[in-house]
Amino acid sequence: MIIYTVGTFDLLHVGHLALLEYCKTLGDVAVGVASDSVVNSYKPNVPVIPLEQRMEMLKALCCVDIVRPYHKLEYVSACKDLKPDIFVIGEDWGHKSHNIDVETYLKAKGKKIIQVTYNPQTSSTKIKQDVIAQFQRSISSTITH
Repeated sequence: MIIYTVGTFDLLHVGHLALLEYCKTLGDVAVGVASDSVVNSYKPNVPVIPLEQRMEMLKALCCVDIVRPYHKLEYVSACKDLKPDIFVIGEDWGHKSHNIDVETYLKAKGKKIIQVTYNPQTSSTKIKQDVIAQFQRSISSTITH
């Protein structure tokens, strides 16, 4: 069975690992990694870690079998290439046209979509916020001393 999931995977963390390890329990894992331009099309900032490095880290994980970038915010073409049996999506999936397009395509092919919940303890955004807060405390303590 081929399992496909997609994401940015910036600042790889335990939430990402939990998702990918779950996918591995279902079959061979293919990961689509959003390019900087794709991320910038729906988020205000590009990832901290460049695409090639994010892909290299994912390739190093034993729970991941295939890593491929995507440069357009659409998933149907990758699904046509990979022919996944299951597409694993996160709880923030939403109802945008690119999401509906792939859902329609997969359902027409008789494929399964599984939605998972995220680890509430961590996210790349939370890590970035924590780093900024720590840096700001460090700067203000340096200024006051």
